[in-house]
Amino acid sequence: MALFVLVAPLVAQDGFRQQRDRMVEQQIRQRGITSPSVLAAMSEVPRHRFVDSRYWDRAYEDQALPIGDAQAVPQPYLVALMTSLLELDGDERVLEIGTGSGYQAAILARLAGQVYSIEILEDLGDRARRTLDDLGFRNVEVVIGDGYRGLPDAAPFDGILVTAAPARVPQPLLEQLKVGGRMVIPVGEYFQDLLVITRTAEGFEEQRIDLVRLEPMTGEAQRDPE
Repeated sequence: MALFVLVAPLVAQDGFRQQRDRMVEQQIRQRGITSPSVLAAMSEVPRHRFVDSRYWDRAYEDQALPIGDAQAVPQPYLVALMTSLLELDGDERVLEIGTGSGYQAAILARLAGQVYSIEILEDLGDRARRTLDDLGFRNVEVVIGDGYRGLPDAAPFDGILVTAAPARVPQPLLEQLKVGGRMVIPVGEYFQDLLVITRTAEGFEEQRIDLVRLEPMTGEAQRDPE
């Protein structure tokens, strides 16, 4: 078995700590997310570094922010919620579908042993890779490609987090979950059901968490037959 060692990101003092602490308290903890590890990760990762500098003064507000290529970094609460639903212990192998700016991958990297993140847009993925490297995240591998089929060469995964919404759950992602593993995924059209799917020895158990609004999954997911 491969051993993955988490190297703590070398995040400098950036002057935004008070804003992050306020974000965590007012937007996340007060909405019911109490996992100490998730709250700590949200406090430590500098969200402003994952958006254009012209949005730095809004980086810790309760909203999604544009990151170019018609994409956005999700609302902090949604990042924290989806992360907490994976129930990570610290040494898992996690697959993220939809790297975007890299912010969600950075949060996952504070909580898991190894993170693989797939981004379909090459320019966006390259920018995310540079940002993660600059901040010292060494346990994240950004892959450019279509996330519909996951990453079979690195499977199976303890957790899969999907940040873009397919109309249906992609079968290849289900197949890449370990028994006992969890997938967090928004499924649907304009509004989506946020689901937690757990693989068991007998099959899959599905739990609906909430109604959310995320960008649609592009690529092969758009050609997935009914």
